[in-house]
Amino acid sequence: MRKEQILGSQTAKNGFLNEDDIVEKFNHWQNDEDAQKWLIIMEYQLATIEYVKAVKLSGYKTDVQVQVTIKLKEAIDAQNLQVKLVSNPKGFNQIDKRWVDKYAEMWNIPLEIATIFKKYTGEVEPTISNPKDKRRMFANEFSVNEQENILKWLNENKSLIVSDILKGRGQFSAEWMLVAQKVKANSRWVLKPMNVCLNHFGNGNIEITKQGNFKIGRITMQRKGGDNGRDTAKMLQFKINPAELFDLK
Repeated sequence: MRKEQILGSQTAKNGFLNEDDIVEKFNHWQNDEDAQKWLIIMEYQLATIEYVKAVKLSGYKTDVQVQVTIKLKEAIDAQNLQVKLVSNPKGFNQIDKRWVDKYAEMWNIPLEIATIFKKYTGEVEPTISNPKDKRRMFANEFSVNEQENILKWLNENKSLIVSDILKGRGQFSAEWMLVAQKVKANSRWVLKPMNVCLNHFGNGNIEITKQGNFKIGRITMQRKGGDNGRDTAKMLQFKINPAELFDLK
């Protein structure tokens, strides 16, 4: 099977419900067509593979690490996959959430910009009269100068932000994104290199939306909200629609 024949989205007969299903498929790759296709997309020649072991990780951008032993070679090659299971083709998926101070530490955010983000999430109370939401401020409620400053900072740090929230850093940074429909049968899936995902989701303008949130290309940045009013609702989160990769050529 040629690599270019399977670069688009595919259908899996048995479907996927969680990361354990992905691990199971890789660990039985000799008898699993989907796992074989994934290995081919990763540019392995099936005839040269001696052993495959997949493990599930937590706390990293990588959800599943696939360790591949090649015949006649002592080294083990490892591929890091980020798995996105989607129920709705138009549903959004949280890719990162943290307190503003954590992002400030990661990205060296100036105090002035961090304070604007905290007003946006509600960690700092609104400083205008009659805000739309008494708990926080929307991006379009900041002064023109504040909006210009935050958009300038986001543009200057765009590459770092997109890389950190999608790929991550270090040994367990994600090299691939596997998107699959969360159904028991006839699930669509698509596997793309992370660089393709960074370009797809990160390319585009940085802007303030009509709803008063921030957009970085195809990535939405917003106050987390929800959580039954707990403090964690004041965290900053980033979201994408992973199902967009199904239609990516």
